[in-house]
Amino acid sequence: MSIEIFGFQALWSPYFLISLIVLTVLFFLLATKWRHRFKDSEPLTRKQMVLFLTAITITYIVKGSPIDLLAHIMFSVHMIQMGIFYLLIPPLFIVAVPSYMWKAVIRNRFVRPVFRFFTLPIIALILFNGVFSFYHIPLVFDTIKVDEVLHAGYTALLLTLAFFMWWPLVNQVEDEYRLSGLKKIGYIFADGILLTPACALIIFADAPMYETFYNGGAWLEAMALCVPAGTLQSLSSLGLTGPELFSNMPPLDDQQTGGVVMKIIQEIVYGVVLAQVFFEWYRREKDEGDLLNASYYKTEEV
Repeated sequence: MSIEIFGFQALWSPYFLISLIVLTVLFFLLATKWRHRFKDSEPLTRKQMVLFLTAITITYIVKGSPIDLLAHIMFSVHMIQMGIFYLLIPPLFIVAVPSYMWKAVIRNRFVRPVFRFFTLPIIALILFNGVFSFYHIPLVFDTIKVDEVLHAGYTALLLTLAFFMWWPLVNQVEDEYRLSGLKKIGYIFADGILLTPACALIIFADAPMYETFYNGGAWLEAMALCVPAGTLQSLSSLGLTGPELFSNMPPLDDQQTGGVVMKIIQEIVYGVVLAQVFFEWYRREKDEGDLLNASYYKTEEV
């Protein structure tokens, strides 16, 4: 059965697309026409423009396109969605938004103490990975998946904690704490280790754990969060019973695939960050070596 039966609104989330377009227009107005309102503002770079548009595009793809609907049907797609949404999008936005905009927000006297606390490396690591792992406890997961308010609230919470978790690694704001060298490498490895138990629980389970992906009644309740009520009701009367109508993969295989995919996405993203760390280290060491050599030869000439 094709997912097209759910209709245009469920497949393409037009209201979400409009909200992202509005956000993009607002960002570029703040970064160009209204830039003078910020202290120490600088012109938007090409890299920042590309990264912001990339982050917005990926956000729509994973949360507004048919992928979001599939993520309510197949657990493996759900984990792909989570991996990209929490491990890729936050660092893109952090680097894309100019430093003067970040300063305007995080140096507010009410925001500052809260932001400093939650971006402490150990706090950020424990909170994101702890809340992520807690979410994948079957009872918690199934409860959140069928409640619109809980689902929206937990998604917002996880995304906020993901931003806090990435901040010490990739922020480029002057005078803001940023990990470097061995601390950055240790942070990345610790992040990978802390996320492993949740993935292992999913991968090595010997039975399907999440009713919203194998129990017809629970699944229909969860689908109500992304499919208009009238459409879902009419489809249910025509014999829409469960996610097995849209996939040939058994629920347990789908679940285990999801755990594996999440771990792979994590390893790829963290691997790229590690490669960047080593590249920066190599370039810094090379520059320092060139300076020492230049100083040595200058002394010899004298």
